[in-house]
Amino acid sequence: MEKFWEHLSHEFALPLANPILVFSLILFIILLSPILLRRFNVPGIIGLILAGVLVGPFGLNLLEKNSAIELFSTIGLLYIMFIAGIELDLKEFKSNRNGSLLFGLFTFAFPLGIGFPVCYYVLGYDFNASFLTASMFATHTMVAYPIVSALGVAKNRAVAITVGGTILTDTAVLIILAVIVGKSEGTLDSGFWMKLGISLGIFSTIVLVLMPKIAKWFFKKLESEKHSHYIFVLSMVFLAAFLAEIAGVEPIIGAFLAGLGLNKLIPHSSALMNRIEFIGNSLFIPFFLISVGMLVDISVIFSGPMALIIAGTLSLVALFGKWVAAWFTQWILKYSPSQRQLIFGLSSGHAAATLAVILVGYRAEILDENILNGTIVLILITCLVSSLVTERAARKLIIATENDNSDLLKLQIEKQETLLLPFANVENIEKLLEFTIFIKDKKSLKPISILSVVSNNEEAESNLLKARKKLEDFVTQAAAFDTEVNIITTLDLNPASGISRVSREIMADTIVLGWPRKSGLIQKIFGQKMDAIVANTDRTIFICHLESPLLLHRSISVFVPEWAEREFGFTQWFMKLARLAEELSAEIEFFSTGSTLEALGFLSQSNKVGARLTNHTITNWEYFKNQSQSLGVDELVVLIAARKGSPSYHPMMENIPEKMESLIPENNILIIYPKKSETGPDMEKFEGLATGHDPLVNKEPTTH
Repeated sequence: MEKFWEHLSHEFALPLANPILVFSLILFIILLSPILLRRFNVPGIIGLILAGVLVGPFGLNLLEKNSAIELFSTIGLLYIMFIAGIELDLKEFKSNRNGSLLFGLFTFAFPLGIGFPVCYYVLGYDFNASFLTASMFATHTMVAYPIVSALGVAKNRAVAITVGGTILTDTAVLIILAVIVGKSEGTLDSGFWMKLGISLGIFSTIVLVLMPKIAKWFFKKLESEKHSHYIFVLSMVFLAAFLAEIAGVEPIIGAFLAGLGLNKLIPHSSALMNRIEFIGNSLFIPFFLISVGMLVDISVIFSGPMALIIAGTLSLVALFGKWVAAWFTQWILKYSPSQRQLIFGLSSGHAAATLAVILVGYRAEILDENILNGTIVLILITCLVSSLVTERAARKLIIATENDNSDLLKLQIEKQETLLLPFANVENIEKLLEFTIFIKDKKSLKPISILSVVSNNEEAESNLLKARKKLEDFVTQAAAFDTEVNIITTLDLNPASGISRVSREIMADTIVLGWPRKSGLIQKIFGQKMDAIVANTDRTIFICHLESPLLLHRSISVFVPEWAEREFGFTQWFMKLARLAEELSAEIEFFSTGSTLEALGFLSQSNKVGARLTNHTITNWEYFKNQSQSLGVDELVVLIAARKGSPSYHPMMENIPEKMESLIPENNILIIYPKKSETGPDMEKFEGLATGHDPLVNKEPTTH
């Protein structure tokens, strides 16, 4: 018994050394601290930082800052920067690159300009110490980024310019750090600048040019190895971070650039993105936040008046400099007060880069212990302020967006849209499911319905059980996308009538079908089934020929017939293609005639479509045949068809799947049949264009 108590006391000796016990404690902190503090309206990030203060070496001393925690902390920090890069809307970033440059200049210059005289004249430090400390004010770590990501405002313009400004100011500060240290060591010469410039150039080329090409090849060759995709991405992040270190800058720069390089290859709604965010937000990022709290030594506040003065001064200057930068950015770019608060909240947190600057300066004996202790307090205060301000600003933006009813052409009914995915070929169902998730409106609460129609014969009962068992496997696949699905099995005389009946029963808005198979007579029979589905349903139908991964597409070529704007489903298919383009970070090129292109442009402006759209005028519907020869294999080709008797119907649309596959056999192809119902959201919301009363569409149809 005595040995047992001795063993127990050894295991619980402080700080805890048993790795299993340490890991268990950290997991309980990650689980419970956000839940407990949520009752007091305190953001979960603050809970994790405070928990780190409590259990850290300067609190209850339950945990020490050992190599294992340091490793997980480093992974978490790199993860934050990687997710910031991969979630950055590159089109929005490019369109606001001037804003990013402006904010990067302000968030670097104002804190530096305010901080240097305070440190030099008020606190009495020398030039090197004052300049290095002031440059620390210019850095910021986006510890609050998980808040904007979780609340769904990561693509807001204010977030885009803040992320861009972060990378600019942190890079500048880290270069200043290298210069100050080099100056203090007497190694600052022409060779230093040459080495830094060459290494940064080589590093940027590898991460932004070579890595995306390797990733594209990997995803294409190992498309079915879904778990390998995550390991590959993670290895690229850490390789980029290591290369950044070799190049002479901080690893966080490498992680962020790795996110930018892989941005277009990882759609936001993909299973891979879901895995990246889930593991990061559940484990690695909380580890980092806890480790930040473990650095805070509250006792430094009571170590003497000088320590208290320096800690307070550093915190006030850091927050004030970032607020001034956010205010000037809002004033010049004419942003809303909520966007200004969001910029300030995201950029006011100091942690990783700040610590890097101060610790290097302290070890080089440029800075003293008071600055080091004051910086630790600054980290706690700014992280708390950053989290509170960011969450409040993000919620204000969400409320403002929900109250914005200016977009009259938006399909409000899509918030509760129902998508039906019937399947005949199990082999390609994963690609069809991924495509359906990409075009699904994220505000819709209804699950995707996956349907299997079983022939009503003597073996119907056993076939129903087999079909249901196959469908249950797709529930697991959908879970990887964080998407709910509803499986349906039904009996009918033939698949076409079963699909038509179920689409009416569940009031499906859109039906996604696989491509007709090639095999002589069977193809003709399947073709007849396809024709029957098109003829017997009035819903929007997507017929998908998906052989290569969707994420490889950088361009979508859409061929639209004349008078397509008079179809009742015009708005619906347009919005779904726009959503697909945003997911794939792809450009849409529309090929059509004058009035139809005007209607497409009108839709794009009215709905504030984020994807880049380009219009090309064509003279006749035969243009598609000629243009198809010049299409690249990496282009997704979309043809807008029409049912017989519709305003935009053309005889060329007969047997269109077979014709398109013979023209472009290596491309992924979509054929879209717009819905033809005379009632519904398109008729109500787009009545002008649908009936020809809109001034954009005022001429009579030509005879084909």
